[in-house]
Amino acid sequence: MKRRARTVISYLCIIAIILLVSALLIISVGSSVQKSLASFIRGIAGSFYGFSEVLVRSTPLILAGLGVGMGFRTGFINIGAEGQLYMGAIAVTALGMAAPGLPAIVMIPLALVLGFAFGGIWSFIPGILKAKFGISEVLNTIMFNYIAINLVGILVRTSLKDTSYPYPMSPMLPKATYLFQLFPPNRVHAGFLIALVLAVLMYILLFKTWTGFGMRAVGLNSRACRCAGISVFKNLALSSVISGGLAGIAGVCEVSGLHHRLLEGISPSYGYLAIIVALLGGNHPLWIVVSALGISALQVGSMAMQRSAGVPTSIASIIMGLIVVLILARKQLFTIEKEA
Repeated sequence: MKRRARTVISYLCIIAIILLVSALLIISVGSSVQKSLASFIRGIAGSFYGFSEVLVRSTPLILAGLGVGMGFRTGFINIGAEGQLYMGAIAVTALGMAAPGLPAIVMIPLALVLGFAFGGIWSFIPGILKAKFGISEVLNTIMFNYIAINLVGILVRTSLKDTSYPYPMSPMLPKATYLFQLFPPNRVHAGFLIALVLAVLMYILLFKTWTGFGMRAVGLNSRACRCAGISVFKNLALSSVISGGLAGIAGVCEVSGLHHRLLEGISPSYGYLAIIVALLGGNHPLWIVVSALGISALQVGSMAMQRSAGVPTSIASIIMGLIVVLILARKQLFTIEKEA
């Protein structure tokens, strides 16, 4: 009971600190706290459009967050979800342009598989380098981000460019690649349902199968796993593929569900935000869904505050960083207390 009470109190303290800092930041830019808070709530829950935008923004965050969380669980520190998302976007674009006559019932599953494969391969290379040679996956995945982002920049100016348009982007993809809208005319699409299904599947894989047990064991203590006969190499390699593949599916959903073409800068740092989502969700698939919805609500609400109360959206980035610092500090304090 004492431990549960301390847990509740610690979270209440975090909420109080976040609210206090938010109020101070709003005051510092000369805006009214009351007006800003009202704008924030209206932006999220004041209309169905605002609520649907939370779901739209949460879709890539859930998918990429699941990928990052899967890697973290196994000790594969995947910082490359951004690049893997871009690779998934390349996959669906290339498929749509190469085989425009495929029916939707074939095109969409094939696009998801290709997106998973492209993202998985992009993550598998750093995974193999870590598992086989002990090379830091943090540096490799970060570098692979820049390669993938610039690869998109090259492709939308060359082989995937829309020749009828002067700007760097691909042609509109065939309608068979489109994910259907859940609540037209709002933008939320079937990618959100795909993300929820994959969250449940990742939960089952991690916590209800021997494969997931092996992955979690490797993440907790790889040396003990070697002594127990659990293959560290196999689990790291598998985790890296799944981690990158899920981020690749996020790229497929962004193209097929929203833009319907490949754009330079198609992701507003979803891959990097996915790291925050995974950390806040404790690398647990179901809590990652909750975390992604919360981060998305913060983004949508901050844009509403900017429109109505003149509060810069950069405040939302400050608050996200503060939340991560407080959550990690809380975890560290509880760890020290447990060891004592």
